[in-house]
Amino acid sequence: MSTLPRFLRVRQNFPRLPPLNLRAALAAEFEKLRPRIKAGMRIAVGIGSRGISRLPEIARAVLDLLRAAGAQPFIIPAMGSHGGATPEGQREVLVGYGVTEEAMGVPIHPSLEVRQVGETAEGAPVFCSVEALAADGIVLVNRVKPHTDFFGQIGSGLLKMAVVGLGKRTGAAAMHLSASQVGHERAIRGMAGVLVRTTPILGGVAILENQFHETARLVVLPREEMEGGEDALLVEARRIMPLLPFDELDLLIVDWLGKNISGAGIDPNVTNRSVNGYFSSLPRDGRPSPFIRRIFVRDLTPESHGNAIGIGLADVTTTRFVRAMDAHATGINALTSLTPQSAKVPIHFDTDREAIARALASVPLSSLAAARVVRIADTLSLTEMTISDALWQDVRSRGDVTAIGGPHELQFDAEGNLE
Repeated sequence: MSTLPRFLRVRQNFPRLPPLNLRAALAAEFEKLRPRIKAGMRIAVGIGSRGISRLPEIARAVLDLLRAAGAQPFIIPAMGSHGGATPEGQREVLVGYGVTEEAMGVPIHPSLEVRQVGETAEGAPVFCSVEALAADGIVLVNRVKPHTDFFGQIGSGLLKMAVVGLGKRTGAAAMHLSASQVGHERAIRGMAGVLVRTTPILGGVAILENQFHETARLVVLPREEMEGGEDALLVEARRIMPLLPFDELDLLIVDWLGKNISGAGIDPNVTNRSVNGYFSSLPRDGRPSPFIRRIFVRDLTPESHGNAIGIGLADVTTTRFVRAMDAHATGINALTSLTPQSAKVPIHFDTDREAIARALASVPLSSLAAARVVRIADTLSLTEMTISDALWQDVRSRGDVTAIGGPHELQFDAEGNLE
C-alpha cells in the first residue's frame, strides 16, 4: 500500500444560466415590503453565519433599499450560539464575510440578550433578541437549503433564522431541546409561528444558490408568506443543490471543513453521515448513495474562527486541524445543538500523506489501484473534483461527468502535505 492510485480532474456538467442582476432582482422583489416601511422606522436586519455567495453585496442592497424607503436600518447577528456565543465573536464572524459597519454604512448591534415572547402548543419557550424587539421592524436575510440535521418540508432558511438566529444561544438551545421531543420541523414551525405573531418581523429575503455556489434567485417573503413560501423554495433548492455523482467511495478527501461551508461543518446531505453519529461498518448493507467508507478532513476554514463542529463526522484528520480548533467554541455549538458526536476528534496524523495511506489501509481493497477516492475542496464546492482512476472507469461513459485533466499522481510538498 505504499503507492497511491492515479487521479484525474473532472467536472460535473451542471446547466449554466445567465448571471443574476442582483440589485435589479432585489429591488423588484422589495416592492412586496415597501408599503409596510414608514419613514423613520428602525429596522433590524438579521445576517447569519453562513458563507453565502455575494453576502456583503446582498446585505448592502437590502440596507440601501431600506434607507431609500426612509428607514433607519441596523444589523444584528442572527446566528444562535456561533462565534463562541459572545457579542464580540458574532461581530467577528460578520467581519470575516466583509459585513462591517464601514462597508454597510450602518451600526451592528451584537448583543445576545433575549426575552421570552411566548411558547409553542407543546409548551416550549420562544425567545427573541432584545435588540430586534426594540426595533420597529425586522427583516431577515438567509439562504434556503436542505437542513443538515433532518429531512422535511422546511430546511435551513428564514424560519430557522427567526427561531435560532433571533433567539440567540438561548433560543437555539430551546429549539434543539424541543426538536429532540417533537422533531425539528414541528419545533421550528411552532416557534416561528409564535415569533411572527408576537414580534415586528416584516419578512425576509430568501436566497437560492445553484450548483456553482452562485446566487440563482432572490425572493422577498412578507411575514404572512414566510412559511408557505419557504416550503416551495426548498423544493427548488433541493433540485439545484450540488451532490457527489458517485454511488460508493472508499475515501473522500475534504480540503476544508467550516461553519461558512455548512452548519454541520461538512454537509450531511453530501456525505450521508448524520450529525448524531454514523455507522462505520465497511460493508454497505443496502445503505443509500453515496456510501462513503472513510472521510479525511484536512483543514479548518479561517472563517470558522476555531469552531470545528462536524469534525466528528470524519474518520481521520490532521494534527494541524486539531491545533486550529477552539475547543470552547466547538463545544458550545455542539452542546447547544445537542450534537456532541459532531465535536469528537478523530484519529489525526502529522501529514496528509500518512492520513491518506492509513485511511486506505483500513479499507479492504484487492489493490490500491482499485480504490475509489474523491478529493473535494469542501461540501459546498462540487462542480470540479479530483477522482481516482478506478472511479473514473466507473463513470466515464456517463454524460454528467467530464474529465478535464490527468491522469496524474497526487502531489505532496516537502512536509508530506497535498499541494
